[in-house]
Amino acid sequence: MLSYLANVPYANPANSADIACAIPLLKAGNVRMQVCAIYTDVRKGSMDLGIKQAFKYREMQMFFAKDLQRADAEFLNNFSCQQKIGTIVAIENAAGLADEYVPINKAFENLEYILKLTGRIAYISLTHHTENRFGGGNYTEGIGLKEDGKRLLDYIAGKTIAIDLSHTSDLLAEGILTHIDAHGLDIPVIASHSNFRTIWNHKRNLTDEFVKEIIHRKGLIGINFLRAFLDNDNPDRVYEHLIYGFQNGAEEQMCFGADFFYTKNWPDQMRLPFYFPNVEDASKYPAILERLQEDLSTEQLEKLAYGNAQRFFSNLWK
Repeated sequence: MLSYLANVPYANPANSADIACAIPLLKAGNVRMQVCAIYTDVRKGSMDLGIKQAFKYREMQMFFAKDLQRADAEFLNNFSCQQKIGTIVAIENAAGLADEYVPINKAFENLEYILKLTGRIAYISLTHHTENRFGGGNYTEGIGLKEDGKRLLDYIAGKTIAIDLSHTSDLLAEGILTHIDAHGLDIPVIASHSNFRTIWNHKRNLTDEFVKEIIHRKGLIGINFLRAFLDNDNPDRVYEHLIYGFQNGAEEQMCFGADFFYTKNWPDQMRLPFYFPNVEDASKYPAILERLQEDLSTEQLEKLAYGNAQRFFSNLWK
């Protein structure tokens, strides 16, 4: 949403024809909390774009105050009676905090500035698909956690910001976990929008080893709705990913991590369609939960729909 607002002329968060997480679609899907990622590429201008998206978040909150409010501990504690959608930002690619050429302290300054603008940050992904100064992205090989990645981890320890494994190389994910443990850092670990590699063999998906680590650390695993990470041809594969998590020890970790973004005029036609019809926008959540009634109990469906995410962030922000 925030990348869309910052990059697309006349972008409107209420335009359901433009983006699958538009406010009317969120309302139709009974969404009560939505993470809005600040996304940037690894390129010149990434820091300015990150700050611009933080300002767009503030504008969205102001102009759509009848529908939105910032999610915080009080919001989550009164979750069942909320009428508005609670929103919170995340950092998807730390290149938005510091490009490849500035001192590392600039990343810390920008992080504090974004916190001031937005109120809170749910999580940080050190990388996106490619390599940056912090480590290797999920499409890189042989690149793990770099020194600046270690410095950023040290800085966010104890700040109630989770670290996200969804866009790491396997070597980077391993390095993050090793560094956290070696230095006793207070940093929760999640995979905000990743599926299971055992079900669909894609580098964006989690190996069983990393699934076990997230379970052990009491994190979250948000199931991604993008076709590329579910199955090229089978729309029902999303249910297999969800059920696999419940059947393999992640019952307390499972949640939705849909990954809705602006896809119009996308240059790579091979990625079309981005989403299968059964998960094509935020209005589909009730139908997904209804379809899963034959495989999961009511208690499990409640954990998936809201319970696990509510507990995780309530514990983190208390």
